Amino acid sequence: MPGELNIALSTETLDSGPPEETAAFGVFAITANDRLLTAGEDTAAAELRHGPRVSGYPVAEWIAWNWWRLRWEGESPADRAAAREWSFAHRMSTIGGGYAWPSVEIVSDGRQCFLRSDPTPDAGAVLFRYIGADRRALVSAGAFEAAIDGFLNEVASRLEGCGLRDTNLHRLLSDLGTERADPALARFRRLEARLGLDPDEIDADEIHRRLADADALGEEALGEVAADTASRGAGPDCMMSAADFASAAARSGFDVDWRDAAAPGDATELPRPGETPAWRVGKGMAQRIRDRAGLANGDPVSNTRLAELAGTTADAITRRWRRANGMAFALRGRGAGGRLALRSKWATGRRFELARLVGDRLFASSTDRSVENLFPATRAYSYRQKAQRAFAAELLSPFDAVEDMLLGDYSEDSQGRAARHFKVSELTIRTALVNHGRLARDEEAPYVTDRGLAA
Repeated sequence: MPGELNIALSTETLDSGPPEETAAFGVFAITANDRLLTAGEDTAAAELRHGPRVSGYPVAEWIAWNWWRLRWEGESPADRAAAREWSFAHRMSTIGGGYAWPSVEIVSDGRQCFLRSDPTPDAGAVLFRYIGADRRALVSAGAFEAAIDGFLNEVASRLEGCGLRDTNLHRLLSDLGTERADPALARFRRLEARLGLDPDEIDADEIHRRLADADALGEEALGEVAADTASRGAGPDCMMSAADFASAAARSGFDVDWRDAAAPGDATELPRPGETPAWRVGKGMAQRIRDRAGLANGDPVSNTRLAELAGTTADAITRRWRRANGMAFALRGRGAGGRLALRSKWATGRRFELARLVGDRLFASSTDRSVENLFPATRAYSYRQKAQRAFAAELLSPFDAVEDMLLGDYSEDSQGRAARHFKVSELTIRTALVNHGRLARDEEAPYVTDRGLAA
């Protein structure tokens, strides 16, 4: 379960400096799930503290300006230049102003927020040496918003107590409050953030053109496509439109009859999204579908049976030369019809993508009251995409059955045998073993569990 978040600022005296900074000076501490993310050593006093002595004003400005991106934008983009820009909106170490800010990174998957703190490198003299946390802290989006709002209100009250009522922070908070209270403005800012953009970074007409596709694709699906665009470090002009999806479906897709597919009712009584890690939701949904489909625990899912769950034929898996650019997706058509398109050129990859699309339709239908016409399987790490990946892994290679087959032998040869048995990639088996604690995480990918199963 996602835990609690607390952002505190004690009251201490700063003898000199701008009035906004002196009014909000104190020990700054962030606690997530009962773990201090800001703990460290005050090197001048040679003592451990819950956090550094800093002014809360610059961090409040940073949070208020980046609120939409902190709340809605996902993992750092793959593109190196875009990743540098991303860091200014997600890493407190970039705040500046002469203070020793913590190396705390804040990331959202749309329904949950993750906070990670890194220790201060050993080299060099520093005013405050952070200890860091050993892993990411997970909190619900609601808990994140409440903690952020509480901190911002505390800083604003401290300013007003010193007669400061017309600061830049007050203007930022006024604008933010207006945006959050207005559904149309909130919708605009949310899509902007999921595209990895600062407020008003590009022409508003460009965002409105993208928002117009929500009628054809679905509001949530549009956000998923935007998140995928940002994850690649691409601009809004590279985001697939409703017309692009229709063209790709006609050119590279396969027919779907939703009447023959797994029904949304098969995924009822699942944990509420946001209150449970995405992988648990996906795994539970897959176990329910396997039970309803009469699949014994250790049986691999044939191409024909998998295609039936998707409402299509096994041609979608075997005709590998019909490939979609960008992403795998299913698109609802008229009545009970539709089309789906897969991206991978490998049979195991196409099976995994098809399973993701089965899971996404069930997930979207069970969590969103609006009509969703697009079911995308993207490379982003939103809550919905992580649930998809976990669903696909459990549907195609149930972990208990993998464990029974391996019998404690987690060698690469054994992983390969299991992958061939279940007709999945070796990466799928390895990632499941890592996520369940059977193998150590790769140092180059230390957050496999948080980020979800690999595509």
